[in-house]
Amino acid sequence: MKETPSVVESETNSTFFSTVHIEEKNTVSIPLSDGDLWPSAWADDDFLYVANGDGKGLNTSASWQDIVVGRVRGNPWDNSLTGTNLAWADDVAKVWSDPTQYNRKPTGMVCVDGVLYLAVQDLRKTTIGIFDDVPAASIYKSTDKGLTWTGTDEPMFDNYTFTTVMFLDYGKNSENCPDDYVYAYGLDNNWRDSFTNRVIDPVDLYLARVPKDAVQDRSQWEFFAGTDGDGQPLWSSDIAERQAVLHDERRVYSNVNPAYTGANNMSVISQGSIVYNKPLDRYIYTSWTEYTFEFYESPTPYGPWKLFLQKDFGGYPWTADKHGGYACTIPSKFISEDGTEMWVLSATFAGGAQQYRFTARKLTVEPYDPEGASNAKSDKNLALEDAVPYTRSGRYGKEFVLNDEDKTSAEDSWTGENKDEDFWGYTYSDYKNFNTVEYTTGNVAAEGGFFTDLRVQVRRGFEWVDVEGLTVSPEYSYDANVEPFTTYTLTFDEIDGDGIRIIGTPGGTWTYTGISELAVYYR
Repeated sequence: MKETPSVVESETNSTFFSTVHIEEKNTVSIPLSDGDLWPSAWADDDFLYVANGDGKGLNTSASWQDIVVGRVRGNPWDNSLTGTNLAWADDVAKVWSDPTQYNRKPTGMVCVDGVLYLAVQDLRKTTIGIFDDVPAASIYKSTDKGLTWTGTDEPMFDNYTFTTVMFLDYGKNSENCPDDYVYAYGLDNNWRDSFTNRVIDPVDLYLARVPKDAVQDRSQWEFFAGTDGDGQPLWSSDIAERQAVLHDERRVYSNVNPAYTGANNMSVISQGSIVYNKPLDRYIYTSWTEYTFEFYESPTPYGPWKLFLQKDFGGYPWTADKHGGYACTIPSKFISEDGTEMWVLSATFAGGAQQYRFTARKLTVEPYDPEGASNAKSDKNLALEDAVPYTRSGRYGKEFVLNDEDKTSAEDSWTGENKDEDFWGYTYSDYKNFNTVEYTTGNVAAEGGFFTDLRVQVRRGFEWVDVEGLTVSPEYSYDANVEPFTTYTLTFDEIDGDGIRIIGTPGGTWTYTGISELAVYYR
């Protein structure tokens, strides 16, 4: 299989946000919840309705089910989330395929005109090939806020085509939808990378629409079929004429270190959510892999979609302080009034983090609208002024060590993947002048913790450029003889930008670097 880059630094990257930060761990949850996936809909009664797979739902005293629908009240900002189960199992959906081989999994939910719609797929449950193909899916309807559900006489989507259905979340009761349609995205073959290669891994995201009063009528669905000469979307009732709104064939962890035996060579398009962030007038698609988050943004439902966050949580084991998750979703109800804070739901039962419940972490963004640099020369550490850590990866989830002014604690970038490039730095919402970086190393060993070459780059207009006139003091040996917990001062010609980083090739048999502090100055 062709190898593709695992780190994106190209024209496919977003230029909409100047800074992006997501927490290293889930920080709020419903303690008595149990399950995964959690697609949701913000209804007209102001409650958030959710569905989970394989668990007890929002009440751990309930019995285990393969699908549960519930109602959530409260919000993550004050950690006031609570929930109640409403319906489950056969009362929600049916299994269209062989029930000895498949069970039900919710993939998307929407509320329109007070009516809830829930997309459910058949997902393989057998030990051999578990979670590795989805042959059929349909949509279920509730007119009494999740208590009872009605389905269709046959699957609306089959033959592994458009069988992971995710509704576009247009806010409370779909109030921000610009027309009388319901919009939905779909994946073919599987909900994520098929580790056993039973089916083709998803690399395309497709878009469809249906009149809001005919959501369960398959004959009324139309599929995005490209754009006309004015850039306006074309729609076709023939699913064979559809075109992807996002195509991403990147693979992550395609070069795994022999010291690590975990998952590898994973595709990046997966079941998540697509939400319209009204304050920012932006569409957000949250995808993921076994070890990473892959988030995209777009000005329209049909693109162009561009990557704005690639967060690498490293291979297993994970901990309570550092973990990723799967089926990342952002409920529109959990977006701040100015759009810059969003809460991301994601669960996981793998890696040792014990996050198999309704649980979330904060995503913070700042739209790109920089002002020119105005900071005068001083001894002020610019890493302490609105700096957002910008790193390749972290073993322990301790990116805070970069600017905590404590040179005795350290982080490193070991993840299990062989890296050919590594970096530590910051981004800013406005331009700043720079001419000095103080890099304090962390632990150093034969396995890694050092650079074999080292540069400083500044971000200007979303392009990372090498600084000129770089000197390093004391001398940096570029091998395992680099001194641990030692400060190296890197000076360079004056330059302005809205990001700065040290970057180079990681050394050692495990190819990683380490750090305990990164100070930035304009002296």
